[in-house]
Order: sequence, then C-alpha cells, then structure tokens
Amino acid sequence: MDACDTLDELDNVVAYLGRITARLVADSIEAKYGPMPSGLHPETSARLSARKISQLYSHQSDAIAAMLARESIVIATSTASGKSLCYQVPIVDEIIQGERTTALLLFPTKALANDQLQSLRSWLVPGLKAVTYDGDTHPDDRQWARKNANVLLTNPEMLHMGMLPSHQRWATFFMRLRYVVVDELHALRGIFGGHVAQVLRRLQRVCEHYGNSPTFCFASATIGNPSELATVLAAQPVRAITNDGSPTGERHLVVWQRPLLDPHSGTRASANLETAAILGEFVRDGQQTLAFCRGRQSAELVAGAAKRAVENADPPASSQDAKPLSDKIAAYRAGLLGDERRALEKALSQGDLLGVAATNALELGIDVGGLDAVILNGFPGTLASMRQQVGRAGRSSQRSAAVLVVGDDQLDQWYAAHPNELISRPSEPAVINPDNPFIALAHVQCAAHELPITPDDSRWFGDALDDHVLTLTRDNRLVPKGGKLYYAGGEPPAYRVGLRTGTTAQFQLVELATDREVGTVDDARVYSVAHPGAVYLHQGRQYRVQSLHHDERIAYVEEYDEDEFTQPRSEMNIEISHISDTAQMGVGVRVHVGSVEVTSQVIAYQRKVATTRRLIETVELDLPQRVLVTRACWYTIELPQLAQALVTNHEVLGAVHAAEHGLIGLLPLFAICDRWDVGGLSMAAHPQTDAATIFIYDGYPGGAGIAEMAFAARTRHVRETRALISACQCDDGCPSCVQSPKCGNWNEYLNKHAAIRLLGVMQS
Repeated sequence: MDACDTLDELDNVVAYLGRITARLVADSIEAKYGPMPSGLHPETSARLSARKISQLYSHQSDAIAAMLARESIVIATSTASGKSLCYQVPIVDEIIQGERTTALLLFPTKALANDQLQSLRSWLVPGLKAVTYDGDTHPDDRQWARKNANVLLTNPEMLHMGMLPSHQRWATFFMRLRYVVVDELHALRGIFGGHVAQVLRRLQRVCEHYGNSPTFCFASATIGNPSELATVLAAQPVRAITNDGSPTGERHLVVWQRPLLDPHSGTRASANLETAAILGEFVRDGQQTLAFCRGRQSAELVAGAAKRAVENADPPASSQDAKPLSDKIAAYRAGLLGDERRALEKALSQGDLLGVAATNALELGIDVGGLDAVILNGFPGTLASMRQQVGRAGRSSQRSAAVLVVGDDQLDQWYAAHPNELISRPSEPAVINPDNPFIALAHVQCAAHELPITPDDSRWFGDALDDHVLTLTRDNRLVPKGGKLYYAGGEPPAYRVGLRTGTTAQFQLVELATDREVGTVDDARVYSVAHPGAVYLHQGRQYRVQSLHHDERIAYVEEYDEDEFTQPRSEMNIEISHISDTAQMGVGVRVHVGSVEVTSQVIAYQRKVATTRRLIETVELDLPQRVLVTRACWYTIELPQLAQALVTNHEVLGAVHAAEHGLIGLLPLFAICDRWDVGGLSMAAHPQTDAATIFIYDGYPGGAGIAEMAFAARTRHVRETRALISACQCDDGCPSCVQSPKCGNWNEYLNKHAAIRLLGVMQS
C-alpha cells in the first residue's frame, strides 16, 4: 500500500465526502542522462563512482561542463533533482587538480549551509578546507577561515557586512575566487533581491580590484524567468539550464476543500484541523508525511491534533516497531534548539518519524530523504513554493501523494476553482528592482567605503550613479580627491543597511526576556506591523510588541502563543508624483503606473481570535504619520462608466474598496510576491484624477517592481479578479473574495456585488 492508495480510501470515507474536489496525476518520468564532461580529473570521476554516481543527469552534465568552461549559469530544475552536485563537482575538481582557487557559497539559512557543508566534506578530498561563516562563528574560527578556507559557506548578510567592508583582510580569498554559488534563487525577490543584486555588484567590483572575475552558479526551484532574474542579480549574462533529467515517480495532487459551515458568511471548517485529520490518516497507513503550515502555532496545533487522532491506533502492519503512532508525530518549527532540530531531521530521514507538521523551514533543500506524502495547509503563495514543497515527496521514484488544503485567501480559492492550473500554469516570474534609488544610494555609499568611486563604476551602479554621488557629496558622506570620491564617514555604512528593507532607517525587534534581537522592521512599516500591542510573526514564531521606542528605534517584544492576531486601522492619502505610462482598459477606464507618495497614520488596532475571528477588543493608538515614496499601479473609472455598471453614488466607495481587495489578493498569480508586499487605497473620487480610483502600490520605499508587473498583467488581472468574486458563494463578501486580513479599515465599506459590476466595465 502506498500514499496514493490512502487517497483512494479517503475519497470513500463518508465523513470526508465532497472534500476532494480535484485529483491531478503527473505521470512518472524516466531519467535522462548526459555525457561526463571532458576535462574532469580522473580522481574526480573516481570519487563520483565511490558515491555510486556512474552517470550524470542531463542538466547536471550541461551545468558542470558550463562551469568548467567559466560560463555563468542558473540551474532551475525540480526539488531533489541533484542541483547541488552541479556546483560541487567543479569546486571539488579544482581542488583535486591542485588549483589554489576559492569558492563562495551563499545560502538563505544556516541550516541549509550546514547541510551543504556536511555534503561537501563527505567527498573526503584532502585539500578541501570548507567552513561555514555566519553570525555564530567564533572570532578565532573567523580568523582561521580568512587565512585558510578555500570553500566558504555563508549568507548574503555576512558577505555584505562581514566580508566586503573588510575586503583587505580577505584579499587572498577574493583574488583566488573562482566560483560564486547563490542557492535558492527564487527566494531573492522584491526588496531582498534588489539588495542582493547590489551586494553581488560590490563583490565583483572588489574581485576586479584584485585582478579577478568569478563565475556564477545560481540554483533555483522552477520559476518563470530564471535567466532574466539571475542576469539582473549578477549584472552579466547568465544562461538558464532547465532541461531537468532527474526521474520522478507518479505523483497525485489532490485539492481538498474544507466544508462550508455558513454559506451566508462564507465560514469554513478549520484548515488546521482538516490538515491534522489528513496527516493522521496517512500516519495510520504507515505513510511518512510532511504537513507544511504557515506558522509555528499552526504547526504545533496540527501536530497535536494529529497525535490525538492516532493515539489509540495500532502501528502499521508493516512496522516492526511497537512504539505508539502518536510518538511518531512531531512539530518542526523556528525556535527549536540546534540539537532538537538536528534530532528531528535525523529521525525523519531514518524513518523514525512518520508525521511532521513543519513551518516552511523544511521547504528549502535540507535532505530528509524520500517522503510518501506532503500536505499543504493552505496554498503557500506561489507556484514555485508549492512545487518546491510538493517535490519533497517521491524522492525514490515511488508513487507519491500531495494534498492542498484550500485556505480562505482569494488565491487559494482561485486555484480551487482552476485546479489544472496547479500543474499546467508556468511558474510566476520573480521581480526585483536593484535600481530602486533607496537601495542603490545605500550600496553606492557602501561601495565607496570599500574602494573609491570612479566614473567607471557606472558599469556596476548604472546611469543614476552621478545622482547618487551628488546626493552623498552634498551630505558630506563623499569627498573628492584626485579624480576619485572617497567615503568620509566613520564606521562602515554596511552596518546600517539591512538587506530586507528599502531604507537604512530600521527598528530592532528585541526580546525582553533575553535582550536578543529577533528581527528588524523598516520605518515605513513599523507602525503597521510593530505598534504597541501588535502580534508579530517572525520566521514562524509569534511575538507581542510590548513597547515601541521611536528615538532608539527599538520595539521590545515577548513570545506570545495565544490564538490571536491584530489588525491596525489607518488613515491614508496618496499623492501622484509622476505618471510613467498609461493604458486604456475601455471607454472611460484607464490604468496608470508611476511614482506616488503615500501618507498614513495608524490610529487604532483590533485584537481578534485567530481561529474564529471573534473581536476581543479595539485599542486606540497615538502614533506619528509616515510618508512612503514608492511606485504604484492605479485604475481610474469615469462617472459614465460607473453609471453603466449600475453603481450608484452611495455604492461607489464599497465597490472600489472591494475591487481593490480582490485585485491585491490575486496579484501573486502574476508575480512572485505576497499580498503583504503591497498596499492599496481606493477612493470614490481622487482629487488628482477627478474619478473613482483604485491604487495598488509597492509596500517598500522606491518600489520593488511589483507595480510594473501589475500594470503589465492588467487585463488578465482584472478578468480573473471579477471571475473569482462572482463565483464566491457568500452573500456579502468573505475572506475568499473581498475581505483582506490587512485592511486598514477593518473590512468596512465593502460592496461585493457592486464590485462585480464595476470590474465588468473595467475589463470591457
């Protein structure tokens, strides 16, 4: 019996009738092989044989040959397709050949870097001196790494703050740097991707100073534009290798719709409890299963409910272990100690655990062996993430199963209504904007600290370099000398530039009990997400903000595991600064893209029970106004078109507000972004447009390229939004169509039916 047989049984259980609304089957795929690249040292081939690798998959063959030929590449193939071998072989071969070169490997998490470190060391190459270099590395070990390491595994932040500002101490390493590996490319989107692009430009600039030019290898889950994204990141041509030659077993993907409890309000059964029930069924049948959850609390709830569901069940007949099934279920989440995390990974890889409820910490490429089934507690936001998660099952070419438990979000419900799109739709393109002036200005300053700025640096920082230099010179941060510009500040500016925000002004989130920094928030968003009393989720861990100190830029938080979320209320205004482009959507309906200035003030927040959305209390706040200069896409609808849509004067505000929520909820269909990356505002009549107006703006200073993507996808975006809202069974609007968890007006003034009519004239 395999996991697909368990799906057959679930489809016939009376208690689950109607839950499975679609079952998609992907046929098994045979392996495709390529030749062993010429030029490999015989000992490298021998070590491949010792690892029981006698043939290379076609994409591995192409990638290794390209890297040996010093061609920069991006490998975008499925989960568990052996992407790490593509860069490990050239690195190992260099060392075996006796070359005194170095390699720099960038990973988004410490766990992934440590996993790859063990994999590299398993080659048992005498000259391989591979080490991790992160915030936990002891000063003595850092000094050893600078002097001795030829393979360094780190993260973008450490390269940005720990290596480039003191490149003189790393001179030999940078002089010999042959390969730069950037893993999990699909995670480098939005503001973070823009920052990393600038860091990689600074890296190449420093290497050039030492007479060197490294070759890049990017590795990614399948995304819509791997070559384009990698080329922007590396500021040089990067060839995409997408001819996945790895074998896969037959895969079944089931769409699981939670039962409707109240058709009038659209309320459905708990996604956590549905996920736990499915996890329990797979575990009872002895199927090793991983359930992906959106946060730490959700993972623990699912694991606990699944334990209770199987606690009286006997072990599977195939099992020789008398251990209770409930002891074979665990939660894997952020906040676990290193020993606890490694023990869980080991138990999962050895088969001692049958069921794990995990946050997305296990989405990345940590090797936990083959799994029988995967459950997704809600659509993870992008097809790239979904395919990464689903790909964790079936690593040994056996039949595998995946279950998508549909959530409340508009995107979840759209895929529930279009299930074939889950396997046929191309992965979304990732968008980044390294030329964002707030990002570029910060990194030009960092680059000036590393090496004097010269006119030739426009190769790295673009045509806007002159403007950035002028700004920095006026602020006395750069001084001219001998035809060059030198940094005039004190400490390295990189210390003040966070890679995950669009501004250098950041607030630290500090845990009260330990005085430990748990994260940062840029000042453009701090009052919305980290106001006093806010429940803040960071890497799957939930905190409550106890106090916010404006002058010190610190928010003190404490761990908070209650079933609660908070929602701020804001007063907002948008001023249009510049229109970059305009397109006609129909008579009297236009769409624009350009620069805007968003003024907002958080005036209150609500506390709500997460599982039931019951209001606990409303709390008033007294916080200052914030101004965000960013990019936006906005729609204008003239009065005759409102009349054509039968939208009366008193319905206009509810119509544009509901349409705004629907458009934001479905925007991730067309770009790798999250609804939390964007903001929105709608007005019955905007003073500058003199028409009903719907704004969708990038939530970061300067923009991240999302507004441009929304403008490009305008026709499909409006059409699909109208179809989704029209198909929703609720009476007056619900989280699956026009309500938003981040609405600054607490989802007041929404008119679902007027929005449907309005979107109809917008798409005509």
